[in-house]
Order: sequence, then structure tokens, then C-alpha cells
Amino acid sequence: MTVTIVGSQLGDEGKGGVVDLYGDAADVVARYQGGDNAGHTVVHDGEKYKLSLVPSGAVRGKIGVLGNGCVVNPETLFDEIDTLRERGLDPDVRVAERAHVILPYHRALDGIEEEEKDDLAAGTTKRGIGPTYEDKAGRRGVRVGDLLDPDALRERLEYVVPQKQALAEEVFGKETGEEFDIDHLYETYREYGERLAEEDMTVDCGTFLQERIDAGDNVMLEGAQGTSIDIDHGIYPYVTSSNPTAGGASVGTGLGPTVVGQGEVIGIVKAYLSRVGTGPLPTELGGVEGQTPDYDADEGAGADEEDLATYIRDEGGEYGTVTGRPRRVGWLDMPMLRHAARANGFTGLAVNHIDVLAGLDEVQIGHSYEFDGEEIFTMPPTTEQWGRCEATFKSFDGWPEVDWEAVAEDGYDAIPENARTYLEYLSDELDAPIYAVGVGPGREETVVVENPYE
Repeated sequence: MTVTIVGSQLGDEGKGGVVDLYGDAADVVARYQGGDNAGHTVVHDGEKYKLSLVPSGAVRGKIGVLGNGCVVNPETLFDEIDTLRERGLDPDVRVAERAHVILPYHRALDGIEEEEKDDLAAGTTKRGIGPTYEDKAGRRGVRVGDLLDPDALRERLEYVVPQKQALAEEVFGKETGEEFDIDHLYETYREYGERLAEEDMTVDCGTFLQERIDAGDNVMLEGAQGTSIDIDHGIYPYVTSSNPTAGGASVGTGLGPTVVGQGEVIGIVKAYLSRVGTGPLPTELGGVEGQTPDYDADEGAGADEEDLATYIRDEGGEYGTVTGRPRRVGWLDMPMLRHAARANGFTGLAVNHIDVLAGLDEVQIGHSYEFDGEEIFTMPPTTEQWGRCEATFKSFDGWPEVDWEAVAEDGYDAIPENARTYLEYLSDELDAPIYAVGVGPGREETVVVENPYE
């Protein structure tokens, strides 16, 4: 069977940890979209692994697959594989031949265009993700399969590179270097293709996964980012360039939608809200400038809002895995989650970081929006409309700081009562049961209620 892991908010919900949590029962873990802008932090045997591209399950000895919906930077891929090997692991990673390749000119143009966009900047990591997806849609991309065929690689580069060089030089007025040199790119990426072939890493993704399912293997499909930055269903234009939603799991792997739909779809929810980049955020708390939290948890939610934001940010480690940038934080946004539940069809929820909110006298949730004088319960279709929404809050009594490792060991009933009230409200509103509750960064610091593979 398949289990699909989907971010329900704006990314950074803790998807990698949930993949790791349920990874024992999975034989194959496949990423279905995104690139090396998607930071996953996995803690295993006391060791912390920060991965941008390699599927999280590879840390636990599972086969990791980068699906055709991904964009792949071979330099990042091999750096991560080599680093894991140096740390004593032996990752088995396969790459879809239909996946598109990030080239140096994509990264260069990503930085140039982000600067030019100014107020429309999406907060990109400048790793070339968006420009690579642009070339995919424009039918001028280079795919992983092309790296295995030197003649095809040369033909693709001779077609596209002059266009990219002209864009950088004549439109944006920038000087260009070896990232726009056809011969340099050809030699570098031909060598990547040789290594992919030598290590037998490339696959026809859909066929590979379906054969594993037919053989009785369990397959986990891992999304990057979150529903509200989906290119179709997110807060456009402040979005990623692919589909993190559950529909992307089918398109991005080559498995049929009935295969994905007959499995489980688990929505990952952070117990509050965080995001990077610009754009509206109706439940946002404070700014990101403060570096030292002046907030005292004993003062409760009546303390200064910016200090409260800094307190939550620091307690939750809300700094980008890839960039180190401080994330914007806010209270949980239920209209956003209702939108995600409808778009993805969640069969279960994994709620992370309830420990971060421990010690507050009061915890709030944005229950609905006031939009042009009307109460609405889901996100409106345009970002401009979303920016006119004001959150209507529902207050919950806070819960105490406890021994969270003991709670994880003792089970769901050991979670403080007020935190369970908070969780049950989420479950009721989204009409999906709680499968797991994250109460700390480690795999052992999770309350497992349901195993989707059982």
C-alpha cells in the first residue's frame, strides 16, 4: 500500500520526522516534487541529519526515490550521499529518468529574478527551483535521462544555454561566466551522468514503484513544502513551483491516482504556524528582528506580541533548515487547514510541536476569517482577498511543561488534558483522526496513536 505525507500549511511542518517515524514499515520512500530547497531534519540514534534532496527514509536504510516530479541538482545529490556515507550510512537512492535537472544557469537566474521582482519576491532559496520548473513547462529542460546520453545532452544545452545567456546579459544586464558556458556544462553534467550510470541509480519511476507495490512492498510518498504554497492551490504568487498536495503524489511518481487514493493521506500540522517569504499571514504574531526572547511564559499571551513571537520562534527552532532565515510565526490558522483537508483528502493527522506551546497561559487558534463583513471558514481563492481577511480567534487554556519523553512513552492519554482538548478540536474541525503527536525533535518523542501501515 501507499502512505502519502503532505504538509498542510506553508511548509516546515515536520514532514521529515513523520516519514522517519513511520519509516520502519515502509520499504521505499519516494519524493514526488520539489528540489534541494526542501530542508528535512531527521534525528536518528541521537544523530541529526539535515537533508535537502535525499528522501528522509534513506537515513533508516530504505530505498529512496526522487520522482519525476522533482527537480534534481546532481551536485547536491552526490554531496548528500557522500556525506551520509562518511557518517557510516549506505543510502540507496534512485532517480527518475524523467526528473528535470537543475543547472548552474538556473541558480544564477533564480537570484537575478528574485532581486528584480521586489515586492513580488517569493522568498526563494535561490537554488534554481523555479527556473527549472519554468524550463520544464517551456519544453526546454534537461532531464536526468539526458545526462546518460551525451549526444542528447549536448543538443539540449546548445538549444537552451544561448537563450539563458541572452536573458541574463541583454534583459537583466548581468555579466555571465562558466554557468552559461556550454562546454563547461556539458563536461560537468556528462560526468554526473556517468556516475549515475555506474551506481545504477536511474529508474523509470512509475514502473519501479508499481513493481515494488505488486511485490507486496509498502511505499511512502513524501511531499516537500506545504499545501498553501502549492502552485495551483496556494497563495499565488508567493508559492513554490510544483504541487505539494496529494494530487502531486500521482503526477510526480507515475503511480495512478487510484493507487494513491486507495492508500492513506496523512496531513502534517504544526501546532502553530510558521513560514518564510512575503505575503499575507492573518494569524501572524510580531516580526522577526528580535534575537533574544524577552518573553516570560508565565506572563501568558498578554505579553508583547513580538516578544511572544520570538519566544515561540526560539522554542520551536523556527529558522530555515536550508537558509538559516528566521521564519515568521503565528497562531494556528483553521481556514488554511480546512482548505488543505479538502484539497488533499486527509485520512489522518500528525500534529507536531505541541511541546513548543507548553507553559503559555492561553493558546489561540484562528477559527475563521472576517472577509468584507462576512465570516468565512476557508481560504479565499486569491492572495489579494486573503490579505483582506482578519482572523477571528478561539482561545484555549494552556498546558504545562511536562516530561515529554515520558509522555511519548506512556501514550496519548498522558498528554496534558488541555493539549488534548486542542488536538481534539483540530480533529473534529478537519474530520480526520489524530495519528501521531510530536512532542519533541527526536523520533522517540512522538506519541503514536495509529500506524497507517497496520
